[in-house]
Amino acid sequence: MVQPARAETARPSILLRETVVSIGVLTLNRPAARNSLSEGLIGELHAALDDMAGDKTVRAVVIAASGSVFSAGHDLKELTARRTDADRGRAYFAHMMTICSAMMQAIVRLPKPVIAAVQGVATAAGCQLVASCDLAIASEHAKFATPGVDIGLFCSTPMVALSRNVPRKQAMEMLLTGEPISADRAREIGLINRVVPAGTERDAAIALAEQVARKSAHTVKIGKEAFYRQAEMSLADAYRFAAEVMTENMMARDAEEGIGAFIAKREPKWEDR
Repeated sequence: MVQPARAETARPSILLRETVVSIGVLTLNRPAARNSLSEGLIGELHAALDDMAGDKTVRAVVIAASGSVFSAGHDLKELTARRTDADRGRAYFAHMMTICSAMMQAIVRLPKPVIAAVQGVATAAGCQLVASCDLAIASEHAKFATPGVDIGLFCSTPMVALSRNVPRKQAMEMLLTGEPISADRAREIGLINRVVPAGTERDAAIALAEQVARKSAHTVKIGKEAFYRQAEMSLADAYRFAAEVMTENMMARDAEEGIGAFIAKREPKWEDR
């Protein structure tokens, strides 16, 4: 008797995409692998960010994760498998660090705010992902660490984002000891914005995103870009640059409308230009 062919089980997507009103929600979906940033997940996340950059219906982005861990960083099993390459994996390691760094920079360069919703542990490149987002909401149970030093691999690329978010000595302590810090401590040092009851972090991140989404998208785009550019300048150069940005911003239709609405004590009607 011929047995009927088995239907192939569809593999779940490693990155879930959805839109909640005007908020794009990207959910890391490798819970069995602790949402580690594999080559595939990095590529999908970068592609999704690029898609949302040009989607006018999306006014802000939330990055969340499935399971109990936000992200354990790079997929060490995937990296270790390339030790058998002729160059012991050097070219592949360089490729992985390059594409991961490009994805992190895509978050910073996205013309819309990106908010992390952290439900659990975020370590190494997972902590880097949180630090790369513009804002971050975390569960009271979340923990953050850069523990590469414990396995002989200093968290050098996570260091870039971490050191641009928290004071130098706090960053060095995390990098040199590898010890995890609590959500409350992460908030104290500026790694995250808010700590919320466990299970509410995704909704809280979406609510914060919606608050920002009610502003002029044109103004938010100008402000986000200017924020990161001036942060790398000297004080005098930053003021010179910011004055130029603000002058151009004053000429925008939404600035004219917003100021007029404020004076007239009415709600502004944004045109995002």
